[in-house]
Amino acid sequence: MNEKRLCFIGGGKMAEAMIKGILDKGITTHESIVVSEPLKDRRAFLSDRYKVKVFHDNPAAIERADIIVLAVKPQVIKDVLREISVMVTVEQLIISIAAGIPTSFIASYLGAEKHIIRAMPNTPAQIGQGAIAFCGGGSSTPKDIQVVKEFFDSIGASVVIQESYMDAVTGLSGSGPAYIFLIIEALTDGGVKAGLPRDIAQSLVVQTIIGSARMVLETGEHPGKLKDLVTSPGGTTITGLHVLEKKGMRAALINAVEAATERSRELSQISNS
Repeated sequence: MNEKRLCFIGGGKMAEAMIKGILDKGITTHESIVVSEPLKDRRAFLSDRYKVKVFHDNPAAIERADIIVLAVKPQVIKDVLREISVMVTVEQLIISIAAGIPTSFIASYLGAEKHIIRAMPNTPAQIGQGAIAFCGGGSSTPKDIQVVKEFFDSIGASVVIQESYMDAVTGLSGSGPAYIFLIIEALTDGGVKAGLPRDIAQSLVVQTIIGSARMVLETGEHPGKLKDLVTSPGGTTITGLHVLEKKGMRAALINAVEAATERSRELSQISNS
């Protein structure tokens, strides 16, 4: 990866998270990254903050890139693909993080012989803790998969999956940080209502979530079993869990993932229209 030249088409929050992550991890240098971004203020911000070269137009940005990351909204990807189709070569690797856009759609504009990867990272990539799933498409090779896995593992933990799972990944881990942030905010408010200062409540909530997640990872136990270890007969925890079950928290989270997954599928249809 140190020798690869990266081009990000689109300089939004997810692109920024990835840029910050790979620079902080020393995977590449700012001289090896270029960004194409239509908004003047955003171009100035990225150039000043990360010292990367920023372009206004896509063709100029991709000219010497080894890896092109399509970090644009699904609603505009068709126009972007049309614009760059005459310039992308078979030597370049294309990574799309556009939600809901299948590799076949990208190949229909760039050509089936192109090396195409579809990925769904999430914003904790900014601190090297992203959850990333990706799949190969077009004429991608095992070597492409290896390069992309090295790239994504540098900013979190990545898994290679079948493309048919990508919409579900978008609804789960792609959107998941927002669900967790909402839970952190709500639990903190609960602590404040119970009488704790907000800073103490939030600190306890964040560490509780970090510690609980690590218990699942390191013990390998089912979350339900770990939950039961905390739940004493007639105690405080079962009382709180009873309220959450009555209010439908479990169903609400399941429904949130399902709705976000369906929206990912809808975005694919929008791009094709």
